[in-house]
Amino acid sequence: MPDTHHLIAFALLSLGMALTPGPNMIYLISRSISQGHRAGLISLLGVAVGFLFYLLCAALGITALLMAVPFAYDALRLGGAAYLLVLAWQSLRPGGSSPFQVRRLPADSPRKLFLMGLVTNLLNPKIAIMYLSLLPQFIAPGQGHVLAQSLVLGAVQIVFSIAINGLVVFTAGGIAVFLATRPRWQLVQRWVMGTALATLAVRIALDGKR
Repeated sequence: MPDTHHLIAFALLSLGMALTPGPNMIYLISRSISQGHRAGLISLLGVAVGFLFYLLCAALGITALLMAVPFAYDALRLGGAAYLLVLAWQSLRPGGSSPFQVRRLPADSPRKLFLMGLVTNLLNPKIAIMYLSLLPQFIAPGQGHVLAQSLVLGAVQIVFSIAINGLVVFTAGGIAVFLATRPRWQLVQRWVMGTALATLAVRIALDGKR
């Protein structure tokens, strides 16, 4: 088990990261607005499984191997950036739509919702970087088995992420009502969100080597 000091410090860090908007949060809000809380929660389950995947990879050293192979990491990084650029184009193109826009969509099946949540998380290279760069800093070999400490710390991060994103899913309805009653805000938030998505995509593509 990690010592109490490291555990608390990592918990606070995980909370701060969970509160920072990113691809996972954007997707969950989009899905919750367009299809309801149940769809958002199923998507969140897919996101959670993605966290578990990265945690196990980091704990077993696979993530370190991924970072050591430039082509493998670049494929993941550029794939995530391309995914965000597609979302940005959907917002910014003439007559486009935003992930946050209230609209009727064909209801996706639970299986598709789960897989989309999983893929959204797996295509977020920042998660892999987080586990590779942060976890080792909070592990003390003298406190016990390194694998066990990695799993405990990772579990803390996952709990905070699920809790924060769960709240996001249930408050997305308030955003939907606000936008539905203020049409001009839909245009404003479409451009703001599209620009934010494009900026995030460029940042991931250019800063991934740091």
